[in-house]
Amino acid sequence: MGRYNFDNIIDRRHTDCLKFDFAVKRGKPADVNPFWIADMDFEVPVEVKEALLKRVAHGIYGYTETGESYFNAVKQWFTKRFNWTPEKEWLVKTPGIVYALAMAVQAFTSEGDAVILQQPVYYPFSSVIKSNNRKLINVPMVREGSTYTVDFDSFERAIVEHNVKLFLLCNPHNPIGRVYRREELLRFAEICLKHNVMVVSDEIHADFVWAPHVHTTYATLGAEYVNNCMVCTAPSKTFNLAGLQISNVFIPNEKLRKRFTKQMEKSGYSQLGTFGIVACEAAYTYGEEWLDELKAYIWENIQFTRNYFEEYLAPLEVFVPEGTYLMWFDCEKLGMTGAERDRWMLEEAKLWLDSGAMFGPDGEAFERINVACPRIALEKGLAQLRQALDVRKK
Repeated sequence: MGRYNFDNIIDRRHTDCLKFDFAVKRGKPADVNPFWIADMDFEVPVEVKEALLKRVAHGIYGYTETGESYFNAVKQWFTKRFNWTPEKEWLVKTPGIVYALAMAVQAFTSEGDAVILQQPVYYPFSSVIKSNNRKLINVPMVREGSTYTVDFDSFERAIVEHNVKLFLLCNPHNPIGRVYRREELLRFAEICLKHNVMVVSDEIHADFVWAPHVHTTYATLGAEYVNNCMVCTAPSKTFNLAGLQISNVFIPNEKLRKRFTKQMEKSGYSQLGTFGIVACEAAYTYGEEWLDELKAYIWENIQFTRNYFEEYLAPLEVFVPEGTYLMWFDCEKLGMTGAERDRWMLEEAKLWLDSGAMFGPDGEAFERINVACPRIALEKGLAQLRQALDVRKK
């Protein structure tokens, strides 16, 4: 028996919680059961709460900056868990990784330039490209049975044909759950360096990688590649701190780092929020035991979900993720259009999931479900899907 009770149900309703409190405002039924947005229904480590409460008790929340202890906490986390020791001068703090992606697109490309990605992929990747008047180049992931692979020949060909300037890499990959092997990342690195394409590696889910898979930080691939990358990290997924708006971005190349920070200045952004700083330092300093117990619990949720799909939810096909707490499942055999399936999921199953279409056209036949919740809540959601599916089969 561990120290933490992840079976505990904490009512998030009536807290202005995006996951639970905004269904009607977003056009969903009031009684829908949400498993969509990628945050967790678990309380943060007690040490994080205590650090925040101590700061609240101080009573003054003026402009706040990070000191040596902050960077040391971040550094020791990545050194211990990923065998990667970033340098202090590489660090640029941002209010979130999506913001950092947008700043990277603006800093490292010009209007009309091509930016490459691999759909189906986290939808803000596409948004920050299109909304900044850049050209989106998609080289889709290739499905092979119950996993996905990369067509590197098509990837390189697309870079050459479209004169691509920037690659937005998602690793671990959201929503499909792939964790890239080191040799795959080296292939990306070689191609991008060869064609002068900068790599922005979003590694926000790195702490949720499931054995025997191992996360490889892009900046560890070698000296020739480290100066051609920007590595985006955050405690937000790991410790359920998304609402505190804090990310740690590492840009080893000084010239690129200056271009990025200059773009941030143009956006008018400077200091982080006080409580994000406090929570991040406390989480990385004291949160390891909590995370290890949490991962064991979520892995059991993943196995439970896989078994439930196999036993009760045919013809739906679920992917077991190599990383993340998000599960991707194929609905093609339902024989519905995307719009029909969305309506059925909301009105019959009473579930609010992330429809695969939002991750790009290559995800249209899929749904994404978040399993980072107490087991009893997960069981209820899957039972709703089973009941709706049983009715449909009759």
